[in-house]
Amino acid sequence: MGSTRPTAAEDSARQDTAPRRRGPVVAALMLSMALAALDSTIVSTAVPQIVGDLGGFSVFSWLFSGYLLAVTVTLPVYGKLSDTFGRKPVLVAGACVFLLGSLLCALAWNMAALIAFRIVQGLGGGALQGTVQTLAADLYPLEERPKIQAKLSTVWALSAVAGPAVGGVLAGYADWRWIFLVNLPIGALALWLIVRHLHEPARKNAARARVDWAGALAVFACGGVLLTALVQGGVAWPWLSAPSLGLFAAGLVLAAVVVVVERRAAEPIIPGWVWRRRTIAAVNLALGALGLLMVAPTVFLPTYAQSVLGLGPVAAGFVLCVWTLSWPIAAAHSQHLYRRIGFRDTALLGIGTAALILFAFPFLPYPGEAWQPALLMLLLGAALGFFQLPLIVGVQSTVGWSERGTTTASVLFCRQTGQTVGAAVFGAVANGVLAARLGGAGDLDSLTRALDAGPAPESARHAIADAVHAVYLGAASAAALAFVVLLCVAPRRFPVLPAD
Repeated sequence: MGSTRPTAAEDSARQDTAPRRRGPVVAALMLSMALAALDSTIVSTAVPQIVGDLGGFSVFSWLFSGYLLAVTVTLPVYGKLSDTFGRKPVLVAGACVFLLGSLLCALAWNMAALIAFRIVQGLGGGALQGTVQTLAADLYPLEERPKIQAKLSTVWALSAVAGPAVGGVLAGYADWRWIFLVNLPIGALALWLIVRHLHEPARKNAARARVDWAGALAVFACGGVLLTALVQGGVAWPWLSAPSLGLFAAGLVLAAVVVVVERRAAEPIIPGWVWRRRTIAAVNLALGALGLLMVAPTVFLPTYAQSVLGLGPVAAGFVLCVWTLSWPIAAAHSQHLYRRIGFRDTALLGIGTAALILFAFPFLPYPGEAWQPALLMLLLGAALGFFQLPLIVGVQSTVGWSERGTTTASVLFCRQTGQTVGAAVFGAVANGVLAARLGGAGDLDSLTRALDAGPAPESARHAIADAVHAVYLGAASAAALAFVVLLCVAPRRFPVLPAD
């Protein structure tokens, strides 16, 4: 199925959001993006206070896993709904659900209730992430999209870095419940700006639209089961245990159910054209690999900085956060390159450079200086800025308004899924290397806690360095895979619609 040219209603939407009217809407999008980014990280430093108040230490990891699962599995659903009913109702509904979940989290009376309310938050967070990215493409023509995407990338990066610090301050000097209450005024302002200033033309067929609720339920169930198996496997139970194998088996059965239901649906949640079109399929796979490789620096670099380099938490955080400086800057300037050589070749240049940088990490001297991994992270952020943004802008420009929400959601879904798979795979790789180096003496988490408690043998630090090096080699392989996918699957010139 080919993309259709934008209708008069879409042209009207573009004209109705003239530059003088975009400001409040862009502010709302940035606030919404900040909420989604902050909530992914702000809870991390408050876990001791939360567990001390509510108990439930054995299941506290679900504060993060539950939110991640809810966001990931709802992305395709919200994407299709935004194409059917418009971006505004989906964004408003998602913001309301997110704020309701935040309020309920602040009122939680035990860990089970807090986990349940975090899932409610995630159900709204999926709408925030997907619809914000789609609206950014709706509001701006192709030549202006790098600016808004760079702004959103900057907001995401700064919020993700500031989240742990803000959470620690609120938990230490106020109360952990303020971590969730602070969302209410920010979200209320974003919601007011959206309701007041975002205007979309009425969708003629929205009242008669048939929503594929069976497909939505099947996608939600399948994604939830498979992601739970990946998140909890090797953590809550061994990979080859009955719970793990049972969840994977159930996930495969549900995947077959999704295929059957979606083939029969008149308006499927995940339409087949998402994977039949070379451009969209290639971008989905490439950004899935991006999610996979991002696990190496975001999860394992802080451990390396503290356990191997001997840095404190603040200094270790700085080593990681430098890539949030170069990423949005490179993304903003990528337009000068992809206008000359195209979206695909710009992305190939970025991911090829990223693969070389990731491959260089294991060759750093031991124990080395902090500036060495920090320099690599600065270069990695720039390389990924030239990789991700051209693909997102490019793929959004190959579809019209009525398909843009579904396309954007599929891209974000693949990236989120890649991160979940990466966390499971690289965690197993790291623990396997440690077991080989230390004769099975513990996993990465227990070993780093032992190092934090006091002096440890040099062999333990060497083992952690080897484990992180192995993870970075795996991340370099993921980058190489993305390079091959783009080279072999993506067309050299993206089929951009003339109206864009």
